[in-house]
Order: sequence, then structure tokens, then C-alpha cells
Amino acid sequence: MVLSCQDVRKTFGANVVLDGLTLDVGEHEVVALIGASGSGKSTLLRCVNLLAEIDDGTIRLDGEDITDPRINPDAVRQKIGLVFQSYNLFPHMTVLDNITLAPVRVHKRPVAEAREQAHEWLKRVGLADKAGAYPDRLSGGQQQRVAIVRALVNNPRLLLLDEVTSALDPELVGEVLTMIRDLKGDGMTMVLATHEMGFARQVADRVAFLDKGKVLEEGPPAQVLGEPVEPRTRQFLARIIEAGRL
Repeated sequence: MVLSCQDVRKTFGANVVLDGLTLDVGEHEVVALIGASGSGKSTLLRCVNLLAEIDDGTIRLDGEDITDPRINPDAVRQKIGLVFQSYNLFPHMTVLDNITLAPVRVHKRPVAEAREQAHEWLKRVGLADKAGAYPDRLSGGQQQRVAIVRALVNNPRLLLLDEVTSALDPELVGEVLTMIRDLKGDGMTMVLATHEMGFARQVADRVAFLDKGKVLEEGPPAQVLGEPVEPRTRQFLARIIEAGRL
């Protein structure tokens, strides 16, 4: 098991965000997290990447308890890529410099090696001609693909994607989803929080519906999205269908 979350609890003051959540992610598996805003999707991803400290439970990466206080969080984050919906690219740095910053500064890789790998990824995602461009010269879809490449050049064991299409114009969503679909084909292990139900149906091996900080229902996309068992899941999906998003 690449990722194992057991009885994870996280509170912010009196607000219980994760309430004994349990979720496993296997090798090469893509798990889509769905649920209403506030259900705990983004908080779970931040806890897995150790950007938020859990209050109880355990999170294991390849069997190692990464929530053990003795663990070096920076060492763990080198194994996990996290991509946010807001890109978070440095505006004063070129695309190439954004991508190579962590490999060179954090991982101490030779500059030439980091740049070569960055160019290879940019070519692969159709952005070979954008290496010297600044983020404000790119479309939202291009910026998000650069943000994903920035996570991939560190060769992560696990890739976390937090609503990576929600900030994009509808016509730009497809190019990002195509990239993620290609990563699945490469065997990348991924956990993605998404409101794109059609995409979850196409790319996920398993869908987990979160409600009030718990995994209320999980299973193959066809089952969870097509024939949900739990009334709350059916209610959520009915609203998604009404909004034309399924």
C-alpha cells in the first residue's frame, strides 16, 4: 500500500474537519475524492503532505508512519507532490526557473540535469516553447500544467491534486485533464480532489465520497457515481446532475 490513512482526525477549534477518516491507496492507483465543500477533501491532502498536523490517527507512506513526531517533514514532502488549484508559480521567475528551483535548491541536483529533465517534461506536455516565459504570459491551463510538471520533476512517490481544474475557464480544463490521464497511463499513484465528476468517472480507479470528514462510500466510479448505495451520496450526486456537472 502506497498510502494508508487510518482513523485520521483533524479539528480547527470546535470545527471537526476529518472525523476518523480511513482511506488506502494502492500502487499505481488513482483515487478521486468527491464531496461537498467542507467535507474534508483539501484538508486530507494537506495532512498527507504534512502541511497540516493531524490530531489523532496515523498516515503511512509505503508503510512508514509519516505522522510520527520524530519524522522529518521535509524528507517526506520530497516523496509527495502536491498541486493546488491556484498554481502558486513565482511570478518573477521563468517557467524553467519555477520548475528547477526545488530540484536544485532542495534536492541539490546539478543545474544542467534539472534543466534537462524540465525541458523533457515541458516538451511532453506541449510547452517546450514556454521555458523562458513568465507565468503572466501563460493561459490558466498552461500555468496549471507547469505547476504539475514542477511537482513531477522531483520524481514523487505520490501525487496529490487539489481541485486543479476549478480555477480554469471551461475551455482550458481539457488540456489539464489530458495531462492527468497521461500520468495515469504512466502508472503514477495519485489522489485527486475534484468536482469534475465526468473526469473522475474516466480516470479514477476508485472514487471516495467524503461527508462530514469521513469516507461515507467508496468503490469503482461506475458504482459510486452510477449506483450509489448511501442516501447522502445519492443526494449529493442529484445536485451535481441538476447543475449539469455529471
